[in-house]
This record gives sequence, C-alpha cells and structure tokens, in this order.
Amino acid sequence: MSAPTSTAPETARTVRQLPLVPQAVAIVIAIALWWLVTTVLVAPDSLVRDFAPQYVFPAIIDLFARGVLLPDTLASLWRLLVGLLIAATLGIPLGLLIGLNPLVERATMPIMQFLRMISPLSWAPIAVALFGIGHQPVFFLIAAAAIWPIVINTAAGVHGIDQGYLMVARSFGATRLELLTTVVLPAIRAQVQTGLRVGLGIAWVVLVPAEMLGVRSGLGYQILNARDQLAYDQVMAVIVVIGFLGFWLDWAARHLLRERRRPVSVEEADRPL
Repeated sequence: MSAPTSTAPETARTVRQLPLVPQAVAIVIAIALWWLVTTVLVAPDSLVRDFAPQYVFPAIIDLFARGVLLPDTLASLWRLLVGLLIAATLGIPLGLLIGLNPLVERATMPIMQFLRMISPLSWAPIAVALFGIGHQPVFFLIAAAAIWPIVINTAAGVHGIDQGYLMVARSFGATRLELLTTVVLPAIRAQVQTGLRVGLGIAWVVLVPAEMLGVRSGLGYQILNARDQLAYDQVMAVIVVIGFLGFWLDWAARHLLRERRRPVSVEEADRPL
C-alpha cells in the first residue's frame, strides 16, 4: 500500500480553516440579498436605494476620513464601559447577598422580578429628570439594562454550589470572609462571567437609543445627526458599524471571560493520585 499523501499538520490546518468557509459564504449571501432588496427590487427614485451597500461602505470610509467615526465610537465604548462597571459593582454583591441569604431572597424576589421586567428605555424620562442632559442618563440606562443578568446569574451560581464544600470549609473554622473568597467566589466564576457577557450584549443594544437623549457624541447621536441631514447612507453606515462592533465585543467577551485551564504536562498526567 502507498503512503498517504496528506500529512497530519496539513490535515489539521485544513480542519481549522473549514469553519471560515460557510461563514464567508453566509456573509456574501447576506450582502447580495441586501443589494438585491435595496437596488434591484425598488423604484429608481426610492429613498431605500440610499441604504444600498454600494453607498454604505463608501460612507463608512468617508465618516472615518472626516474624523467623525472614531471619536463617536470611542465615546460610545467609554459610556458602555462605565455603565457596565456600575452594573457589575452593584449586581455582583447583590447577587451574592440574594444567593447566600434565603430571607433576603424571599424579601427581594417580587421587587426584583417587577423591576427587571421593565424596559430600560422606559426609565429615559426619569433619567433625564434626575440627571439632566449629558453622560449621566446614559450611564444610568446602561446600568439599569445590564444589572439584572449579573444579579440573576450570580445568585444562581451561589445556589448551585455543592453544600459539601461549604460544610468542609466551616468544619475547618473558616470565617465568613474566608468562605466567600476561597469557596463561593471561585465556584461562581463561570456564572458571573455569563452574567457579564449577557449584560454586555443588552447594554450595547440599549446604548444606541440612550445616546439619542441629548448627548453630542456617540454612535446613537451620529444616527440622529445623519438623519437630520437626510444622509441615509451615513445612517446605514453607522448601523453597520454598530453591528460590527457588537459582534467583536461579544467575541472578545467570550474569549476574555471564558475559564482558562492550565495545560497538564505528561509528568503531571502520569503522576499517581
């Protein structure tokens, strides 16, 4: 029999590259359908033609070249980060308190379920009345959107801890602080990371309409600004940028927040238990 022509490294490299092929094909099909709907299937004088990809992608380049896109993107990302930090600072301790104290959980559950079912954007008039026009209402709305996934996932992580671990720690005389830092927090790490990722996605969705409350920068503001100028190609360009950034924010969150395991060496694997 003849030896196989393909080597193991080449096979592994091919397998790693294959998942990109259907993704690339799907993107091409989506852009083709976008072009078809906005160029071929509409009247020549329709405003929908301004949303076509052949106008949108040059508009993205133009916004970047004029120094508009990058500052607005950085402003939106800064507001997102601040709002998410507020949500995490409040949500993780609250989730720990609810998960560790059954009495607090029973007392706060009706109020928490009531508040989390309210759309964050419903608080917009109250946020403007409380904080005025500026960054503070945006911070408030982002935090109000992101806090509940963090609270719920943190509390669920505490509920999922094996009680045997807690009993062993108590039997060794662990204090409440030691119990929290050595048992509870490491055990709920994955749930907290999930809450942060879900909160990030919700916060990004809320950010754009929140930036339409009177601020003078950000991607949401830029959509309104382009609409007022009847520059619909720029409106669609900013929408495309929002989707692109949202995709990479989720990708970064998945890779940065996922649990990293230290690789086990051959000597450690062969070591008897």
